Amino acid sequence: MVKINKTTKLPPAVKIYVNAGFNNTLITVTDLNGHTLLWHSCGRAGFKGTRKSTPFAATTAMNQVIDQLKSSYVKKAQVFIKGPGPGRDAALKSLKHSNIKLTLLADVTPIPHNGCRPKKPRKG
Repeated sequence: MVKINKTTKLPPAVKIYVNAGFNNTLITVTDLNGHTLLWHSCGRAGFKGTRKSTPFAATTAMNQVIDQLKSSYVKKAQVFIKGPGPGRDAALKSLKHSNIKLTLLADVTPIPHNGCRPKKPRKG
């Protein structure tokens, strides 16, 4: 992970991965090659316990990421959202209200095609 300070410049286009689980929302910012530049989560934003799984916590974490991106002059972003948690829509809404242009918005939540193999029938 790149240490972000006032002299570090991020590329003008990045990828933002939002992993919204039921207990936490994780946000990872990478360059276009997939190298992690910075990351944030609801727990890192100061929320503990069940408050980490709220939409407000996801909004707060995303706003902190947006502030770091704006200070590094990032203009465009591709967004990939994964998971069924309550923070996915809140994080996306706060990202839409920023001045960062969204060039791609994709839902990459894994969906099982046929599920697990069923148990064999009971003998008897």
